[in-house]
Amino acid sequence: MEAPRLAHTMSSPTSPCEEVIKNLSLEAIQLCDRDGNKSQDSGIAEMEELPVPHNIKISNITCDSFKISWDMDSKSKDRITHYFIDLNKKENKNSNKFKHKDVPTKLVAKAVPLPMTVRGHWFLSPRTEYTVAVQTASKQVDGDYVVSEWSEIIEFCTADYSKVHLTQLLEKAEVIAGRMLKLSVFYRNQHKEYFDYIREHHGNAMQPSVKDNSGSHGSPISGKLEGIFFSCNTEFNTGKPPQDSPYGRYRFEIAAEKLFNPNTNLYFGDFYCMYTAYHYVILVIAPVGSPGDEFCKLRLPQLNIKDNKFLTCDEEDGVMVYHHAQDVILEVIYTDPVDLSLGTVAEITGHQLMSLSTANAKKDPSCKTCNISVGR
Repeated sequence: MEAPRLAHTMSSPTSPCEEVIKNLSLEAIQLCDRDGNKSQDSGIAEMEELPVPHNIKISNITCDSFKISWDMDSKSKDRITHYFIDLNKKENKNSNKFKHKDVPTKLVAKAVPLPMTVRGHWFLSPRTEYTVAVQTASKQVDGDYVVSEWSEIIEFCTADYSKVHLTQLLEKAEVIAGRMLKLSVFYRNQHKEYFDYIREHHGNAMQPSVKDNSGSHGSPISGKLEGIFFSCNTEFNTGKPPQDSPYGRYRFEIAAEKLFNPNTNLYFGDFYCMYTAYHYVILVIAPVGSPGDEFCKLRLPQLNIKDNKFLTCDEEDGVMVYHHAQDVILEVIYTDPVDLSLGTVAEITGHQLMSLSTANAKKDPSCKTCNISVGR
Protein backbone atom coordinates (compact mmCIF):
# COMPACT_ATOMS: atom_id res chain seq x y z
CA MET A 1 0.00 0.00 0.00
CA GLU A 2 1.20 3.56 -0.63
CA ALA A 3 -0.03 6.86 0.74
CA PRO A 4 -1.08 9.73 -1.57
CA ARG A 5 0.97 12.94 -1.82
CA LEU A 6 0.81 15.00 1.36
CA ALA A 7 -0.93 18.33 1.27
CA HIS A 8 -3.47 19.78 3.71
CA THR A 9 -3.62 18.55 7.30
CA MET A 10 -7.01 17.36 8.52
CA SER A 11 -8.30 16.74 12.01
CA SER A 12 -6.62 13.91 13.92
CA PRO A 13 -7.82 10.44 12.86
CA THR A 14 -9.71 8.29 15.30
CA SER A 15 -8.30 4.88 14.47
CA PRO A 16 -4.95 3.47 13.28
CA CYS A 17 -6.33 2.47 9.87
CA GLU A 18 -7.08 6.14 9.12
CA GLU A 19 -3.45 7.21 9.53
CA VAL A 20 -2.68 6.64 5.86
CA ILE A 21 -5.09 9.38 4.81
CA LYS A 22 -4.21 11.94 7.45
CA ASN A 23 -2.87 14.42 4.90
CA LEU A 24 -4.63 13.83 1.58
CA SER A 25 -4.69 16.56 -1.06
CA LEU A 26 -8.39 17.42 -0.99
CA GLU A 27 -8.72 20.19 -3.60
CA ALA A 28 -7.10 18.26 -6.42
CA ILE A 29 -9.18 15.04 -6.35
CA GLN A 30 -12.59 14.52 -7.91
CA LEU A 31 -14.19 12.90 -4.87
CA CYS A 32 -17.32 10.91 -4.22
CA ASP A 33 -18.79 9.74 -0.96
CA ARG A 34 -20.06 6.17 -0.68
CA ASP A 35 -23.51 7.22 -1.84
CA GLY A 36 -22.06 8.42 -5.13
CA ASN A 37 -22.44 12.16 -4.50
CA LYS A 38 -19.63 14.08 -6.14
CA SER A 39 -17.97 16.94 -4.31
CA GLN A 40 -19.17 20.34 -5.47
CA ASP A 41 -15.79 22.00 -4.94
CA SER A 42 -13.30 19.44 -6.22
CA GLY A 43 -12.11 21.71 -9.03
CA ILE A 44 -10.90 18.86 -11.24
CA ALA A 45 -10.84 19.25 -15.02
CA GLU A 46 -13.38 17.29 -17.08
CA MET A 47 -11.92 13.94 -18.18
CA GLU A 48 -13.25 10.67 -19.47
CA GLU A 49 -14.70 8.81 -16.49
CA LEU A 50 -12.82 5.84 -15.07
CA PRO A 51 -14.60 2.46 -14.87
CA VAL A 52 -16.48 1.80 -11.64
CA PRO A 53 -15.70 -1.52 -9.92
CA HIS A 54 -18.68 -3.86 -9.66
CA ASN A 55 -19.42 -7.47 -8.67
CA ILE A 56 -16.93 -7.27 -5.80
CA LYS A 57 -15.75 -10.62 -4.43
CA ILE A 58 -14.06 -11.21 -1.06
CA SER A 59 -12.12 -14.48 -0.58
CA ASN A 60 -9.29 -16.12 1.39
CA ILE A 61 -10.40 -14.39 4.58
CA THR A 62 -8.15 -14.77 7.63
CA CYS A 63 -8.13 -12.99 10.98
CA ASP A 64 -5.99 -10.17 9.56
CA SER A 65 -6.20 -10.35 5.76
CA PHE A 66 -8.47 -10.97 2.79
CA LYS A 67 -8.36 -11.04 -0.99
CA ILE A 68 -10.53 -8.71 -3.01
CA SER A 69 -11.40 -8.70 -6.72
CA TRP A 70 -14.02 -7.09 -8.93
CA ASP A 71 -15.13 -6.64 -12.51
CA MET A 72 -14.62 -3.45 -14.56
CA ASP A 73 -15.65 -2.16 -17.97
CA SER A 74 -12.72 -2.20 -20.37
CA LYS A 75 -13.28 1.45 -21.36
CA SER A 76 -10.46 3.65 -19.96
CA LYS A 77 -9.18 0.65 -18.02
CA ASP A 78 -5.63 1.31 -19.20
CA ARG A 79 -5.64 4.70 -17.42
CA ILE A 80 -6.05 3.11 -13.97
CA THR A 81 -2.91 3.41 -11.86
CA HIS A 82 -4.30 2.91 -8.33
CA TYR A 83 -7.21 1.54 -6.32
CA PHE A 84 -8.80 3.39 -3.41
CA ILE A 85 -10.30 1.05 -0.81
CA ASP A 86 -12.70 2.32 1.85
CA LEU A 87 -12.62 -0.20 4.70
CA ASN A 88 -14.71 0.33 7.83
CA LYS A 89 -15.90 -1.67 10.78
CA LYS A 90 -19.56 -2.36 10.09
CA GLU A 91 -20.86 -0.58 13.17
CA ASN A 92 -19.12 2.63 12.05
CA LYS A 93 -19.98 2.56 8.37
CA ASN A 94 -22.34 5.56 8.55
CA SER A 95 -20.17 7.70 10.80
CA ASN A 96 -17.75 10.33 9.55
CA LYS A 97 -15.06 11.29 12.01
CA PHE A 98 -13.47 13.88 9.71
CA LYS A 99 -14.32 17.53 9.23
CA HIS A 100 -14.16 17.25 5.46
CA LYS A 101 -16.95 15.04 4.15
CA ASP A 102 -15.11 13.94 1.02
CA VAL A 103 -12.23 11.94 2.49
CA PRO A 104 -12.02 9.29 -0.25
CA THR A 105 -10.37 6.25 1.25
CA LYS A 106 -8.37 4.60 3.97
CA LEU A 107 -6.12 2.49 1.75
CA VAL A 108 -4.36 3.34 -1.50
CA ALA A 109 -2.91 0.51 -3.56
CA LYS A 110 -1.14 0.37 -6.88
CA ALA A 111 -3.22 -1.22 -9.63
CA VAL A 112 -1.88 -4.74 -9.31
CA PRO A 113 -3.50 -7.79 -10.94
CA LEU A 114 -6.63 -8.99 -9.16
CA PRO A 115 -7.38 -10.59 -6.78
CA MET A 116 -5.39 -8.30 -4.50
CA THR A 117 -4.47 -9.16 -0.91
CA VAL A 118 -5.32 -6.62 1.77
CA ARG A 119 -3.31 -7.37 4.89
CA GLY A 120 -2.46 -5.56 8.06
CA HIS A 121 -2.90 -6.17 11.79
CA TRP A 122 -2.96 -2.42 12.40
CA PHE A 123 -6.47 -2.10 11.01
CA LEU A 124 -7.95 -5.61 10.70
CA SER A 125 -9.21 -7.44 13.78
CA PRO A 126 -10.32 -11.09 13.96
CA ARG A 127 -13.98 -12.08 14.02
CA THR A 128 -15.09 -8.54 13.11
CA GLU A 129 -17.64 -7.39 10.54
CA TYR A 130 -16.39 -4.89 7.95
CA THR A 131 -17.76 -3.01 4.97
CA VAL A 132 -15.66 -2.28 1.92
CA ALA A 133 -16.10 -0.16 -1.21
CA VAL A 134 -13.64 0.52 -4.05
CA GLN A 135 -12.76 3.31 -6.49
CA THR A 136 -10.38 3.18 -9.43
CA ALA A 137 -7.94 6.07 -9.69
CA SER A 138 -5.54 7.60 -12.19
CA LYS A 139 -2.47 9.37 -10.85
CA GLN A 140 -1.67 12.54 -12.79
CA VAL A 141 1.75 13.98 -13.65
CA ASP A 142 1.38 16.56 -10.89
CA GLY A 143 0.84 13.79 -8.30
CA ASP A 144 -2.90 14.27 -7.87
CA TYR A 145 -5.61 11.71 -8.68
CA VAL A 146 -8.71 11.39 -10.80
CA VAL A 147 -11.10 8.83 -9.31
CA SER A 148 -14.17 6.88 -10.37
CA GLU A 149 -17.49 6.66 -8.62
CA TRP A 150 -17.56 4.38 -5.57
CA SER A 151 -18.52 0.76 -6.09
CA GLU A 152 -21.33 -0.88 -4.18
CA ILE A 153 -20.69 -1.59 -0.49
CA ILE A 154 -19.84 -5.19 0.41
CA GLU A 155 -19.97 -6.69 3.90
CA PHE A 156 -17.77 -9.49 5.22
CA CYS A 157 -16.43 -10.85 8.52
CA THR A 158 -12.82 -11.67 9.33
CA ALA A 159 -11.92 -15.13 10.60
CA ASP A 160 -10.81 -16.53 13.97
CA TYR A 161 -7.20 -17.11 14.93
CA SER A 162 -5.69 -20.01 13.01
CA LYS A 163 -3.58 -22.75 14.60
CA VAL A 164 -0.53 -20.70 13.63
CA HIS A 165 -1.74 -17.71 15.63
CA LEU A 166 -2.74 -19.89 18.59
CA THR A 167 0.69 -21.49 18.56
CA GLN A 168 2.17 -18.01 18.91
CA LEU A 169 -0.08 -17.43 21.94
CA LEU A 170 0.90 -20.84 23.30
CA GLU A 171 4.59 -20.00 23.08
CA LYS A 172 4.00 -16.72 24.94
CA ALA A 173 2.05 -18.54 27.66
CA GLU A 174 4.82 -21.11 28.08
CA VAL A 175 7.28 -18.35 28.96
CA ILE A 176 5.40 -17.36 32.13
CA ALA A 177 3.81 -20.69 33.16
CA GLY A 178 6.24 -21.22 36.02
CA ARG A 179 7.08 -24.42 37.84
CA MET A 180 4.64 -27.32 38.13
CA LEU A 181 2.70 -28.14 41.31
CA LYS A 182 0.84 -31.34 42.13
CA LEU A 183 -2.96 -31.55 41.98
CA SER A 184 -5.45 -34.31 42.71
CA VAL A 185 -8.88 -32.91 41.77
CA PHE A 186 -10.71 -30.74 39.29
CA TYR A 187 -13.41 -28.53 40.77
CA ARG A 188 -16.34 -26.39 39.63
CA ASN A 189 -18.00 -23.72 41.76
CA GLN A 190 -21.63 -22.70 41.29
CA HIS A 191 -24.61 -21.55 43.35
CA LYS A 192 -26.67 -24.17 45.15
CA GLU A 193 -29.56 -23.56 42.71
CA TYR A 194 -27.35 -24.71 39.81
CA PHE A 195 -26.71 -28.13 41.34
CA ASP A 196 -30.37 -28.48 42.35
CA TYR A 197 -31.36 -27.76 38.74
CA ILE A 198 -28.89 -30.35 37.41
CA ARG A 199 -30.33 -33.02 39.70
CA GLU A 200 -33.94 -32.20 38.87
CA HIS A 201 -33.79 -31.48 35.14
CA HIS A 202 -30.68 -33.25 33.78
CA GLY A 203 -30.67 -36.57 35.58
CA ASN A 204 -27.75 -35.57 37.81
CA ALA A 205 -25.42 -34.85 34.86
CA MET A 206 -23.84 -31.44 34.23
CA GLN A 207 -24.27 -30.60 30.56
CA PRO A 208 -21.80 -28.84 28.23
CA SER A 209 -22.77 -25.28 27.26
CA VAL A 210 -21.38 -22.89 24.66
CA LYS A 211 -18.31 -21.01 25.84
CA ASP A 212 -18.83 -17.27 26.36
CA ASN A 213 -16.81 -14.51 24.67
CA SER A 214 -14.20 -14.03 27.37
CA GLY A 215 -10.53 -14.00 26.42
CA SER A 216 -8.93 -13.25 23.07
CA HIS A 217 -11.27 -11.78 20.50
CA GLY A 218 -9.99 -14.17 17.84
CA SER A 219 -10.20 -17.38 19.87
CA PRO A 220 -11.98 -20.04 17.76
CA ILE A 221 -13.60 -21.62 20.83
CA SER A 222 -15.54 -18.51 21.96
CA GLY A 223 -19.22 -18.82 21.16
CA LYS A 224 -18.63 -22.18 19.45
CA LEU A 225 -17.10 -24.88 21.63
CA GLU A 226 -19.46 -26.65 24.07
CA GLY A 227 -18.02 -27.74 27.38
CA ILE A 228 -18.05 -27.54 31.17
CA PHE A 229 -15.62 -25.20 32.94
CA PHE A 230 -13.42 -26.62 35.68
CA SER A 231 -10.55 -25.23 37.72
CA CYS A 232 -7.49 -27.10 38.93
CA ASN A 233 -5.18 -24.54 40.53
CA THR A 234 -4.05 -25.27 44.08
CA GLU A 235 -2.81 -23.14 46.93
CA PHE A 236 0.97 -23.19 47.17
CA ASN A 237 1.07 -23.84 50.91
CA THR A 238 -1.65 -26.54 51.15
CA GLY A 239 -1.64 -28.23 47.74
CA LYS A 240 -5.45 -28.06 47.81
CA PRO A 241 -7.99 -25.93 45.90
CA PRO A 242 -8.47 -22.40 47.30
CA GLN A 243 -11.52 -21.84 49.48
CA ASP A 244 -12.47 -18.59 47.70
CA SER A 245 -14.34 -18.47 44.39
CA PRO A 246 -16.09 -15.88 42.19
CA TYR A 247 -18.67 -18.35 40.87
CA GLY A 248 -20.64 -19.56 43.89
CA ARG A 249 -20.33 -21.06 47.35
CA TYR A 250 -20.96 -24.68 46.33
CA ARG A 251 -18.18 -26.74 44.83
CA PHE A 252 -18.19 -29.97 42.84
CA GLU A 253 -14.90 -31.85 43.20
CA ILE A 254 -13.90 -34.80 41.06
CA ALA A 255 -10.74 -36.92 41.08
CA ALA A 256 -8.42 -35.74 38.30
CA GLU A 257 -8.12 -39.17 36.67
CA LYS A 258 -11.87 -39.30 35.98
CA LEU A 259 -11.61 -36.34 33.58
CA PHE A 260 -7.99 -36.39 32.45
CA ASN A 261 -6.29 -39.62 31.45
CA PRO A 262 -4.67 -41.37 28.46
CA ASN A 263 -8.15 -41.72 26.88
CA THR A 264 -8.46 -37.94 26.59
CA ASN A 265 -6.73 -35.35 24.41
CA LEU A 266 -5.50 -31.99 25.67
CA TYR A 267 -5.61 -28.76 23.64
CA PHE A 268 -4.44 -25.17 24.13
CA GLY A 269 -7.36 -22.75 23.72
CA ASP A 270 -6.33 -19.24 24.77
CA PHE A 271 -4.01 -16.98 26.79
CA TYR A 272 -5.20 -13.64 28.13
CA CYS A 273 -5.38 -11.14 30.98
CA MET A 274 -7.99 -8.61 32.06
CA TYR A 275 -5.92 -5.51 32.85
CA THR A 276 -4.39 -7.38 35.79
CA ALA A 277 -0.98 -8.75 36.73
CA TYR A 278 -2.09 -12.39 36.53
CA HIS A 279 -2.83 -14.29 33.35
CA TYR A 280 -5.29 -17.00 32.35
CA VAL A 281 -4.70 -20.04 30.14
CA ILE A 282 -7.67 -21.95 28.73
CA LEU A 283 -7.14 -25.66 28.12
CA VAL A 284 -9.59 -28.14 26.59
CA ILE A 285 -9.85 -31.77 27.69
CA ALA A 286 -11.78 -33.92 25.21
CA PRO A 287 -12.41 -37.67 25.30
CA VAL A 288 -10.71 -39.25 22.29
CA GLY A 289 -13.05 -39.38 19.29
CA SER A 290 -15.78 -37.26 20.93
CA PRO A 291 -17.46 -34.35 19.08
CA GLY A 292 -15.41 -31.96 21.21
CA ASP A 293 -12.22 -33.76 20.21
CA GLU A 294 -13.08 -33.51 16.52
CA PHE A 295 -13.85 -29.79 16.90
CA CYS A 296 -10.52 -29.11 18.61
CA LYS A 297 -8.38 -31.17 16.23
CA LEU A 298 -9.27 -28.81 13.39
CA ARG A 299 -8.73 -25.56 15.32
CA LEU A 300 -6.45 -25.85 18.35
CA PRO A 301 -2.82 -26.85 19.01
CA GLN A 302 -2.73 -30.26 20.70
CA LEU A 303 -0.55 -30.74 23.77
CA ASN A 304 1.31 -33.84 24.93
CA ILE A 305 -0.55 -34.86 28.10
CA LYS A 306 2.68 -36.11 29.68
CA ASP A 307 4.91 -33.21 28.69
CA ASN A 308 3.67 -29.63 28.47
CA LYS A 309 4.01 -26.44 30.51
CA PHE A 310 0.45 -26.24 31.86
CA LEU A 311 -1.27 -29.49 32.86
CA THR A 312 0.19 -33.00 32.81
CA CYS A 313 -0.78 -36.53 33.72
CA ASP A 314 1.75 -39.34 33.87
CA GLU A 315 2.05 -42.72 35.51
CA GLU A 316 4.46 -43.19 38.39
CA ASP A 317 4.69 -46.59 40.10
CA GLY A 318 1.32 -47.60 38.64
CA VAL A 319 -0.43 -44.45 39.86
CA MET A 320 -1.50 -41.44 37.75
CA VAL A 321 0.19 -38.25 38.94
CA TYR A 322 -1.00 -34.77 37.97
CA HIS A 323 0.72 -31.37 37.85
CA HIS A 324 -0.39 -27.83 36.95
CA ALA A 325 1.50 -24.60 36.19
CA GLN A 326 2.01 -22.38 39.20
CA ASP A 327 2.11 -18.90 37.64
CA VAL A 328 -1.00 -18.88 35.44
CA ILE A 329 -4.65 -19.43 36.31
CA LEU A 330 -5.87 -22.46 34.38
CA GLU A 331 -9.43 -22.65 33.07
CA VAL A 332 -10.15 -26.19 31.91
CA ILE A 333 -13.05 -27.00 29.57
CA TYR A 334 -14.25 -30.61 29.57
CA THR A 335 -16.32 -31.32 26.47
CA ASP A 336 -18.61 -34.17 27.63
CA PRO A 337 -21.38 -34.33 30.29
CA VAL A 338 -20.20 -35.07 33.85
CA ASP A 339 -22.38 -36.93 36.35
CA LEU A 340 -22.44 -35.48 39.86
CA SER A 341 -22.21 -39.01 41.26
CA LEU A 342 -18.59 -39.14 40.06
CA GLY A 343 -17.60 -36.56 42.67
CA THR A 344 -18.87 -34.60 45.66
CA VAL A 345 -20.73 -31.32 46.15
CA ALA A 346 -20.06 -29.28 49.30
CA GLU A 347 -20.18 -25.67 50.49
CA ILE A 348 -16.85 -23.83 50.61
CA THR A 349 -15.79 -21.83 53.65
CA GLY A 350 -14.16 -18.89 51.84
CA HIS A 351 -15.45 -15.74 50.17
CA GLN A 352 -17.10 -15.18 46.80
CA LEU A 353 -14.56 -12.94 45.06
CA MET A 354 -16.53 -11.48 42.15
CA SER A 355 -13.51 -9.48 40.98
CA LEU A 356 -11.94 -12.73 39.76
CA SER A 357 -14.85 -13.68 37.50
CA THR A 358 -13.95 -14.15 33.83
CA ALA A 359 -17.51 -14.29 32.47
CA ASN A 360 -17.42 -12.45 29.11
CA ALA A 361 -14.23 -10.72 30.29
CA LYS A 362 -12.45 -8.56 27.73
CA LYS A 363 -8.79 -9.13 27.04
CA ASP A 364 -6.36 -6.27 27.58
CA PRO A 365 -5.25 -5.45 24.00
CA SER A 366 -2.22 -3.48 25.21
CA CYS A 367 -0.59 -6.26 27.25
CA LYS A 368 2.74 -7.23 25.70
CA THR A 369 2.79 -10.54 27.57
CA CYS A 370 -0.36 -12.11 26.10
CA ASN A 371 -0.93 -10.43 22.73
CA ILE A 372 0.44 -11.43 19.34
CA SER A 373 1.17 -9.31 16.29
CA VAL A 374 -2.18 -9.75 14.55
CA GLY A 375 -5.45 -7.90 14.96
CA ARG A 376 -6.88 -7.89 18.44
